[in-house]
Amino acid sequence: MKIPKGFRFGGVHCGLKPSRRDLALVVSDHPAAAAGVFTINKAAAAPVLDARSRVPAEGMRAILANSGNANALTGPAGLDDVAVIRSAVADALGVQKRAVLTASTGVIGARLPAMKIVTALPALAEQLGDHPDLAAEAIMTTDTRPKMAAREVTLGGKTAVVSAICKGSGMLAPQLATTICLVVTDAAISPRALQDALARSVQKTLNMVTVDGEMSTNDTVYALANGLAGNPRIHDPGADLDRLETAITDLLGEMARAMAADGEGATKMVEVVVSGAPTDEAARDCARSVASSPLVKAALFGADPNWGRILATVGARAGAAGYAIDPFKARVTLQGVVVFAGGAPVELDREALRVRMRESRVDVAVELADGAARAVSWGCDLSYDYVKINADYTSMIVQRPDGQVAKDDRVANYSPAFKRSLLVEALKYIAAFSGEIAVIKYGGAAMVKDSLKEAFAEDVTLLKKVGLKPVVVHGGAPEITKTLEKLGERSEFVDGMRITDAQSLPVVEMVLSGKVNQELVALLNARNAGAVGLSGKDGKLVRARKVAHASGVDLGYVGEVVEVNRKFLEMLLDGGYVPVISPIGLADDGTGLSINADAVASAVAVALGARKLIYLTDVPGILESSPDGELVRQQTAPDLVRRLETGAITGGMKWKAHAILAALQGGVDRVHVLDGRQPHTVIAELFTDRGVGSLVTLA
Repeated sequence: MKIPKGFRFGGVHCGLKPSRRDLALVVSDHPAAAAGVFTINKAAAAPVLDARSRVPAEGMRAILANSGNANALTGPAGLDDVAVIRSAVADALGVQKRAVLTASTGVIGARLPAMKIVTALPALAEQLGDHPDLAAEAIMTTDTRPKMAAREVTLGGKTAVVSAICKGSGMLAPQLATTICLVVTDAAISPRALQDALARSVQKTLNMVTVDGEMSTNDTVYALANGLAGNPRIHDPGADLDRLETAITDLLGEMARAMAADGEGATKMVEVVVSGAPTDEAARDCARSVASSPLVKAALFGADPNWGRILATVGARAGAAGYAIDPFKARVTLQGVVVFAGGAPVELDREALRVRMRESRVDVAVELADGAARAVSWGCDLSYDYVKINADYTSMIVQRPDGQVAKDDRVANYSPAFKRSLLVEALKYIAAFSGEIAVIKYGGAAMVKDSLKEAFAEDVTLLKKVGLKPVVVHGGAPEITKTLEKLGERSEFVDGMRITDAQSLPVVEMVLSGKVNQELVALLNARNAGAVGLSGKDGKLVRARKVAHASGVDLGYVGEVVEVNRKFLEMLLDGGYVPVISPIGLADDGTGLSINADAVASAVAVALGARKLIYLTDVPGILESSPDGELVRQQTAPDLVRRLETGAITGGMKWKAHAILAALQGGVDRVHVLDGRQPHTVIAELFTDRGVGSLVTLA
């Protein structure tokens, strides 16, 4: 994410949560104009009570935000804790106490252990830098992924950057569905102009998100503008203010969609567009009402094209609020398919529409005939998991004597019926896979974030202990790039393949077969997995030959698999070991060759006759033509070939697709592409009825 001039970010674990980062700090090195929009909840949390009378203002320098504890409904002690924290931040940064804002999110009603935050501040201040990802992670609660984005805008001939980090997943209602959103920009603008622009942008975006219709006590949007872009300072309405407001609106619109897609328990995001309404208020109200309706949301979860619930909701809001709307003149479409027009239902292929509604995004359009106003609202479906998350939330939250809030999520705390169904489902798959070989390609975010590394090691260990025979092939491209950069060498790529010359080959081998392989083996063996680290050169495990790119560019010491030493791997598996393979092959002359790890995993799976091949990636699975495209949950090899031929699959996923096809043609039954950014996806795929990611089969 691009960062505006003069801003630094950090995020650490201070002990409010058991393990994850829970304390974020955003600092402007130059005094900044500040603005804020807050929850309208009368039971507002202490940080909101403290801040809303202090913005808009000049001279702000820092925002400290914590997760794990809302500091809400804790009485006068809550404001005392805010005061302590603001003073401590001011001392750590050498700024005035008045220049510090705070925000909190987490469990309501538990006293905030302020000293945990105070104790962590020196390390947090020391860490400050270009780390918006760490700050975004630190403000997450039930979010499954961090949310951040940036925009550039030209103001008075100068380029300014606007960036945001955000959290939001549950307790999202359409009266400031923002939870915590921190916007920073190096644009020069007065506090009042920034406040007005921010408020208008929030009205069009974050105020139009609804996950569950429940309003938090802590919703906060802050904006800081330090003026280092050098544009003439914006005070009044005009072209520059319009451009900046458009950038903020666009940015917050992306955050709104991200929150809706990440709604608690959500399986799909919905965008509701209401047009032709008599007033802006009527358009907004009707759009939010459709996105909020439990009946509509439940139908979306079941991929049920029940347009009657949509039109009934619009009619109900029109009747309750007295809007001059005639639902009989409306035109309703689902996923671009007209379902109601001319005052009557439209004949359609319901089964074909149901298939479309299983996609991860559902578009609903209600075209009224009563005016020119238009509004967009974002929401999500209502799944079983939403009920589970919120039914269990407080009953499983415990506050320890030191003030730390933790979740006791043991299966023992669930109902007997849930435990029975879970065990029956899991045992069914355990029995089916006992003795089978599964090859897992480990890469992407799963091998960068510590908590995901640990979750993967637990998954592999559990697979082995229930009778499956796992084989792990790992990548390591980000670590190679980082190491080469430290050595002053620049990585060059051709069509996604790294050019590996004689100088960089030893570095590639050192990183893959040394650092990455050994770290993974250590993680697994800390859990008694019986892991054995291997390079493809060991025991002539992976014989390879140099490969040339179709363009004629010399890729150097880059290879392709010629043969896998099946007997060597079978010997290890029969001995109860878990092979962990680094994708370095052995050429006939004894030279090492760097091989695409996806291709190595495919070749190993074919050689062993593996029943399953699993790829962990940085995306939900195989997507449509762009990183923001729809998830393709299931497809056949011919489908995959067509996607490759039409250019719908590009970049790194293209080479993965070729490896998948090679595995299927070589006899592997099923290939799974899973989101490695989520913990325990391997277990969820193998041992539950509702799999995750994308499944590819031969036919």
